[in-house]
Amino acid sequence: MSFKDLQLNRPILRAAAEAGYDNPTLVQEKTIPLVLKKKDLIVSAQTGTGKTAAFALPILQLLIDDQDAPRNGKKIKALIVSPTRELAVQIYDNFKAYSTYTNLRSTVVYGGTSIEPQKDVLKKGVDILIATPGRLLDLHKQDVVNLDYVEILVLDEADLMLDMGFIDDVRKIERLCPKEKQTLLFSATIPHKVEFLANTILKDPERIEVTQNASTSKDVDQLLYYVPKRNKMELCLHLLRNTIKGHIIIFRRTKFGVDKLEHTLLKNGYKVNTIHGDKSQTARQEALDQFKKGETNILIATDVAARGIDIDDLDAVINFDLPNVPETYVHRIGRTARAGNLGKAYSLCSADEKSYVQTIQQLIQLQIDVVDDHPYPLDPKAKPIVHKSKKTGSKHKKGRKSEASKKKKKRWY
Repeated sequence: MSFKDLQLNRPILRAAAEAGYDNPTLVQEKTIPLVLKKKDLIVSAQTGTGKTAAFALPILQLLIDDQDAPRNGKKIKALIVSPTRELAVQIYDNFKAYSTYTNLRSTVVYGGTSIEPQKDVLKKGVDILIATPGRLLDLHKQDVVNLDYVEILVLDEADLMLDMGFIDDVRKIERLCPKEKQTLLFSATIPHKVEFLANTILKDPERIEVTQNASTSKDVDQLLYYVPKRNKMELCLHLLRNTIKGHIIIFRRTKFGVDKLEHTLLKNGYKVNTIHGDKSQTARQEALDQFKKGETNILIATDVAARGIDIDDLDAVINFDLPNVPETYVHRIGRTARAGNLGKAYSLCSADEKSYVQTIQQLIQLQIDVVDDHPYPLDPKAKPIVHKSKKTGSKHKKGRKSEASKKKKKRWY
């Protein structure tokens, strides 16, 4: 199938061709016809599957024949709500490229930066608005944004939006839009809370599920290193010195872990930056820009902060901490196998993470190659270390303080 088979008009097809699109991805093939039929949709698809074009191209098609003349003052007809600045900017860049041969105007608004320039653009009128929830509601409160004419509402990365605590904002934004509208919900996963939201705001939605399965994983050379937890840092340094080169993303489970690894790598002379939830939008964007420009070659991130970030020419992914959700593993390693390129993924697994490996391998239907030839091997019989408290007899994982000891001495990390 080609894009021509999807009944898109000439200006959009021309822009898509210039963007390098020949044939639609699976999510585009399934989604575009239904959006053009003005159906409400729930779409489960990961970043990297082409989902932005799956909603952007048909939205432009629907609006192109009904666009307001600039002199009459444009009204917001399509609203795309995205959880983070990085995602919102990427969606805006795509809309801008796809609408090159139309008169449709789009803009993006987000927090963490001056609101005044965003107000100026909005006052001139736009057809398509891409926004983060907080900044959108701020602009609405100041009577700069009018959502009375919205025909299409897109909630992108809905699961992340809810994980970040935007549920009330999303509901408020949906109520500010007209009752009669087309609503499209995109989410990497559909947990219960996303299902519940969808059931309350969508009307008879069609469902589309595009999973990143073993076919994506086969494009990645996956290697697994069993290592004692205390030696993970040393093994990571060993691999960076001897094995892993180029542009690398390293995933850690916590913000504290990200900062600790950054400190170690900087001390060892590596060009590194980080993105996590405690960093401002500006700092995160700056870190991403430096990575893309090659000013740094290692980016350390938590999953939430890295969600949706689109980076080309990524040489390797390191799972410093294995995720407890197997789909997250697939999502991580898929970043290094884009556009038909092969990628490499290195996973460091301690004894307490062995069960995660089992669930990951079940999902991808593949046994990950184990590398035993490294300086910090894990005893195959090793189990997570626990000890009994002398006072209470209760079990604690090694390194965890009892409540009594916490009161005696606070530790600041």
